[in-house]
Amino acid sequence: MKPVADRGISLSLPAPVIDPQKLLFSLSSFIAAAITLAIAFSASLPRPWWALLTVYVTAQPMAGAFRPKVLYRLGGIATGAAVTILLVPNLQNSPELLVLCLSSWTGLCIYLAVLDRTPRAFLFQMAAFSSAVISFPYLDDPVNIFDTTIARVQEMTVAILCVTAVHALLQPWSATPVIRARAQSFLRHACRWTAEALAGRHTRLENEHRRTLAADITELGMIAVHLPFDQRWAPATQRRVRALQQQLANILPLASAAANRLDLLRGQDALPPPLAQLLDDIAAWLADEGSPVHRAGFLIRRCEALADEAEARADWTSLLTASACVRIAEFLAALAASRRLAARIGSPGRPGFKALSTEPFALARDHGVAALAGLATASAIALYCAVWILLAWPSGSATAAFAALITCSFATQDDPAPVIGRYLSATLRTFPVAALYLFVILPRVDGYEMLVITLAPALLWMGYIQADPARSPQALPMFSCFIVAMGFQARFQGDFAVFVNTGLAQLGGIASTLAVTKMFRSANVLRTARRILRSNWAELAQLADIRRPFLPDRWTMQAVDRLGQVAARMAVAPPGDALHAADGLADLRIGRNIIPIRRALPHVPHDARHRLGAVLSGLSGFYAARWRHGRADPPPPGMLRAIDEALSALLALGPDEPRRAALRALVGMRCNLFPAAAPLAGGQARP
Repeated sequence: MKPVADRGISLSLPAPVIDPQKLLFSLSSFIAAAITLAIAFSASLPRPWWALLTVYVTAQPMAGAFRPKVLYRLGGIATGAAVTILLVPNLQNSPELLVLCLSSWTGLCIYLAVLDRTPRAFLFQMAAFSSAVISFPYLDDPVNIFDTTIARVQEMTVAILCVTAVHALLQPWSATPVIRARAQSFLRHACRWTAEALAGRHTRLENEHRRTLAADITELGMIAVHLPFDQRWAPATQRRVRALQQQLANILPLASAAANRLDLLRGQDALPPPLAQLLDDIAAWLADEGSPVHRAGFLIRRCEALADEAEARADWTSLLTASACVRIAEFLAALAASRRLAARIGSPGRPGFKALSTEPFALARDHGVAALAGLATASAIALYCAVWILLAWPSGSATAAFAALITCSFATQDDPAPVIGRYLSATLRTFPVAALYLFVILPRVDGYEMLVITLAPALLWMGYIQADPARSPQALPMFSCFIVAMGFQARFQGDFAVFVNTGLAQLGGIASTLAVTKMFRSANVLRTARRILRSNWAELAQLADIRRPFLPDRWTMQAVDRLGQVAARMAVAPPGDALHAADGLADLRIGRNIIPIRRALPHVPHDARHRLGAVLSGLSGFYAARWRHGRADPPPPGMLRAIDEALSALLALGPDEPRRAALRALVGMRCNLFPAAAPLAGGQARP
């Protein structure tokens, strides 16, 4: 019989593929950890393991993400330490009141962190986290709380400065390529679903894809915050990202509006052949990623010519055709500008495009959502401590500290239960590795140098996992279990009883956090989504109210941001839930139609102004009623009559630009609010 190798069969396993960037990140974190341990041992800090854990808690793959957060993290640590020194000595004889104050403080910090939604939120989150982990382990014996607090602040400060310095020198990741890749991915995705929508091939998941794109726009701005810390020409790059965000925010409503008009035309079997040919050409341009951007100008001119020709006829089918052509032209212009901006991200020189607004991308903030997160966090921590105090559990203080740590880490999520469940699983898998090191390897290690060499395989492996976005949630529990179990005192102490008690405290903290989270937080996801939708309806009611300030650019950005927030929560809604009936994209399109109507009010005669005012008044009342009732009620029939009267009044006027914009907005509003209504009758031709 021939040998296996002679028969052409290979028994060799495929070589593992190692990502150099992820390995560099892991190596950078390990170097920072080694420096932190050396400083902690040299300065005789009481808890070197705490400093080491802080290194890996604060490490992030993007180099630029460190520097804007350093001051926030240090400020949060100082604030948490000050609260600890203020509360613990003064309330040490009233543990119930002390627990109430600490849990209330933690809830307040989480409220501010959820409300802020910028890197500044790390200040509030770190203040909650540091005060909890400093206070709870020493509530049984608060005599030396001042010295303990100072020691914890020193350990965390040393760790944060070391990891920031090392990653700043080695720069494992830059924010600029991430932004460029995210923007280009957005554009590819947007081109794909827009080509399908314009061609009438609506996929089953189209709405979900479009809402996900809204979340990507918001995330683009979150990453762009780190750009000034990334490179010397970052201010220009940040202006490009701001302009890109605003162009991308226009793509969503424009493309969906065009698809809406085309669906109505196809439903009436009234799609003109020239428009059908134009749509084929646009779809071909969108499908070809290598097609030149300047070809969009030729397509835009064809759209505008068809729109002018259709508007001259002034019947309802022609108005629909003109509206579709105008929205397609505006979409193509925004897409072409976005492509140019995305290509220039990260290159020095002038921005090339001016931002549509001088304001940064406005985030939608909801005090109710933030208050729910803060209240749930405070209630959970108070419940942990009540069980600990009532049962007189010896390890309860450590469990409360771990529970507070985990609660603060995931408090900004609507339903942290699935993440905490994976946290528990990763902790259980790491215990055997920690036991192997503590009882088999470390007893044979002598000296700092050998300790670092011995720890290298485990810490580099965990750091590589941390650099992988798909597996990074597993890294924090692995580091926590491994580092806390080691202890890393100046003199080795391999006590099995201490190891078991520490492990049980960690598992108890995670398990109790998971149980309380399921009781308090898991039911809040749909409630949060409904609150966001109601906030959007309230903003639409104010946008349509002519007595209110008019800030259209800010409204558009916040509406797109809310669309992304709702998208992240729609997945948990059951199929029959009323949440699916609330179309955030339709609300976004209606809001953008309100804007040209309000702008046209000073430029039209009194009678037309009265008709437009009636439409705006009806819209304001309609969305105010939705906000009060908390459900997506259909518009009243009287609003259709008001829109038709305003359309007739505008059709009788001259063709100035404000009138044209308001006319197109009314057509779009009628299509969005009353898609099944009969065609407009009695349209008058222009004089």
